[in-house]
Amino acid sequence: MNSASYPRILHNKLYLYLTEFFSGMAVMAVEIGAQRLIAPYFSSSQIVWTIIIGMIMIAMAAGNIYGGKKADKDQNPDNLYGRILFAALWLALIPFLGKYVIVGISALVIFSVNANYLIIAAFATCLIVFVFPLFLLGTVTPSLAKYTMRSLEEGGSVVGTLGAANTIGSILGTFLPTFVTIPTVGTSITFLIFAGILIALCIVYFLSEKRGQKKSVTAAILFIVASLLGYQTNFAFWESKDGILYEGESVYNYLRVQDTPTETILSTNVLFGVQSLLEKTNRLTGMYYDYALAAPYMVQNPKDVLILGMGSGTYAHQLNKYMPGLNISGVEIDGKITDLAHKYFELPETIPVSEYDGRAYLNETDDTYDVIMVDAYQDITIPFQMSSVEFFNSVKTHLKPGGVMVVNLNMHGTRQGGIADWLSDTIASVFSNVMTVDVPGNTNRELFASDQDMSTQMKSSISTIQDSQLKKFMRQASSQMSVYHSSGHLLTDDKAPVELLGMKELDNIIREQVQPYKEIYKEKGLQGLLKSF
Repeated sequence: MNSASYPRILHNKLYLYLTEFFSGMAVMAVEIGAQRLIAPYFSSSQIVWTIIIGMIMIAMAAGNIYGGKKADKDQNPDNLYGRILFAALWLALIPFLGKYVIVGISALVIFSVNANYLIIAAFATCLIVFVFPLFLLGTVTPSLAKYTMRSLEEGGSVVGTLGAANTIGSILGTFLPTFVTIPTVGTSITFLIFAGILIALCIVYFLSEKRGQKKSVTAAILFIVASLLGYQTNFAFWESKDGILYEGESVYNYLRVQDTPTETILSTNVLFGVQSLLEKTNRLTGMYYDYALAAPYMVQNPKDVLILGMGSGTYAHQLNKYMPGLNISGVEIDGKITDLAHKYFELPETIPVSEYDGRAYLNETDDTYDVIMVDAYQDITIPFQMSSVEFFNSVKTHLKPGGVMVVNLNMHGTRQGGIADWLSDTIASVFSNVMTVDVPGNTNRELFASDQDMSTQMKSSISTIQDSQLKKFMRQASSQMSVYHSSGHLLTDDKAPVELLGMKELDNIIREQVQPYKEIYKEKGLQGLLKSF
């Protein structure tokens, strides 16, 4: 087929450049959307990002090679727009089917392998869900180069213009999902928006010559069905929606607020539990926050407390309840979480919360505090800039004489040399006194650091506690704490492999928790396993 016999719509190169523009935009939107679809299940760590980017690049490279060969052998543009249409319909189905595939892969991987769960599950998810449609979109550029180029003399300008169209589209496909569509309408609708653009582009092509009506109508119907199925599919689709007060997304996180008779819970990951909560009954939370309450009792006459990673304000709420009169301020990078904290978690408006990265906030303020709580670590998503010796030195400079830093380490595990040990060693290189306590029943470790004797001050302060429940718990917590002795590991701004360390610890935790179910499956089969849940 020579250029003269192409459909009339392709005689105008603008349409070809628009095809390149929207294809490039869709590819980047899918990349951003893929991370947001996967993060509530597998975390948003650098490991997951690396897998997503690498798999997408492989798919695009393979598509480029195939598209170039296909364009040389078959110059019918119908085939190109047919591939784009198929890819777009695949993308439109991801909001509905993608979450089921992810959960299915997770279950299969957990029961099939003994290590590298996160890597294998993320690779398998990208391979099954995203590689094929992006492979098809990878065929666009070489095919369009063939259809757009009318002579060898204009080869350079055609390729250059196609490249510019793709790049500009990719820029928009990067910024629009991150700053506009995902925070506003969510990941599912983001996929539908960009899939819909490609479908509309293809329908215009097929209808321009009054051909392909059947294909166009079928595509439109399938898109409508996919939109209806995927529009309101929640991430934790296996759970009842009873008690769900809010489910949505911010620039940084998947967010879900769930209400029970005894507590209101904020989750940012559907598989890794609770981020923070509001305890409605007159008791302690039963979580690591209770142990963290020891920090002010390690300081003589505490007044000022800073919370890096405010979340929904659980720690602030507990401090207000048991130690009224403290000046509490917080830092939370996700402003949406702060909004939810005020709406659902009774965070007082009198407690100021700065929308900032924790380390950046310390760099900008000269204020000092009696207690600084560091609670910015999420599953294996540990910001390296808040795990290094340089960061903890910055925290130390913002502590008053005798001040205490308390850090929530959320994956202490049982393996020596894990991520919690590395962080503890790094902190011990900055502070002369470090005490730790592993929270019973979960994987949290509370670490207390100061240049003063914390245990003596705590024992003295416990006797002044008026609340009998809290006094009993503080005595118990004091007896469980131990002086930490460093093994010499050090995390720095230059070298902080927190994701790899966290992944190894996660493997260990999953292995321990899944082993009983593997034994049940081995002895009683699938039916026995299902009955055990």
